[in-house]
Amino acid sequence: MRKLLFSLLASALLPLAYGQAPTDEQLVRAIGEFILKQPVTEYVGVTDGKTYTSTKEIPEGTEVRFKTPYTEWHYSNGVINMSMIKAGAYLKEPRFTQYALNHVAYGFANYSYFKDRFKNDRNHWVWPFGQLWNMKELDDCGAMGASVIDVYRLDPKPEYRKYIDDAARHITQNQTRLPDGTLARTFPNQMTVWADDLYMGGAFLARMADLTKEKKYYDEAIKQIKQITGYLWYEPMQLYYHCYYTDLKRTNRAHWGRANGWILYAISQLLDVLPKDHPERPEIIRLAERQILGASQYQDADGLWHQLLDKPDSYQESSICAIFTYCTAHAVNEGWIDRRYASIATAGWNGMKKKFITTDGQLKDVCPGTGTANDLAFYYNRPPRDNEKHGMGLVLDCGIEMLKLQQTLRTR
Repeated sequence: MRKLLFSLLASALLPLAYGQAPTDEQLVRAIGEFILKQPVTEYVGVTDGKTYTSTKEIPEGTEVRFKTPYTEWHYSNGVINMSMIKAGAYLKEPRFTQYALNHVAYGFANYSYFKDRFKNDRNHWVWPFGQLWNMKELDDCGAMGASVIDVYRLDPKPEYRKYIDDAARHITQNQTRLPDGTLARTFPNQMTVWADDLYMGGAFLARMADLTKEKKYYDEAIKQIKQITGYLWYEPMQLYYHCYYTDLKRTNRAHWGRANGWILYAISQLLDVLPKDHPERPEIIRLAERQILGASQYQDADGLWHQLLDKPDSYQESSICAIFTYCTAHAVNEGWIDRRYASIATAGWNGMKKKFITTDGQLKDVCPGTGTANDLAFYYNRPPRDNEKHGMGLVLDCGIEMLKLQQTLRTR
């Protein structure tokens, strides 16, 4: 059996070895294979630099950090987990699915080691798996909680369900909100509405609604879409601002690309589970179509989008391109928008293959994690990195959806 698997993998990657352009499926598989190569069970000593493969190997009093950001319990890791499960199912590649199961299982098996050593002189997220055992913000439990739901469906361990229920309680009852119920943060200013949080909360709410079939989760997700749209949508440019300051009663001035993408991603994931006869469904589809067409106005001739969507002198950024390409392709595949708009996604994918995605599955020019700011220079100067984890799950999702789109266009 092992020889057969090796033979199939070797034949799939053979064109890459001879310098031929890979097929789209080969490229998508290469992205998944690259993610698989990132160690998710290793630590490195902060002062001694030694690698430890388990918490049992760590000497008492030695502080460690994850050897790779791919091990972290962070929303971007949740996106990777969910995309690997989706890719595993579509490509019939169980190793991709197992990656997500392993990541979640490793977190649950090891977080108590760090929790027991936690000191109150530093923030919880400084500690490995600190965001697992100390939910404070949506970044801690939103997308990662959503990925635990996906894992729980495949491996229904009771400790996973307890975590899911705790995350649901935090998001629906304890998370900071404005008086009207809109999700908010206490930073960088008190009661700031972030575009990002529509995804950080919405991805979880959509999956929790689908898992439990409870109306309250559908209602909450729809409420957040409408209210955050009310605060951040700028009709003249057909774009969202990144944040809204309640004390100033105005937005900041940045149409940051990935923040716009998070909103569309959240809407797409809700539509995936929202019942066909739900009275709000037509309105949510309208918002998705409006945003897709709005963003398409800022697509370059090579199919790509910029860090600041309305600023062509800002750099072209790969995670933004991945998220808009994915959402457009997905909307066509699901019949939410007319198939003629598939060309937006096709142009985006072709541009990404030329500029951002290497034949061995690596990803260039990903903006790292980004807070809000009042000056556009902050967004202009966020340094793009290669294989930054904020982009890897998005580009894998994008590649899978483009494979589906190609099938859609052949059969309809």
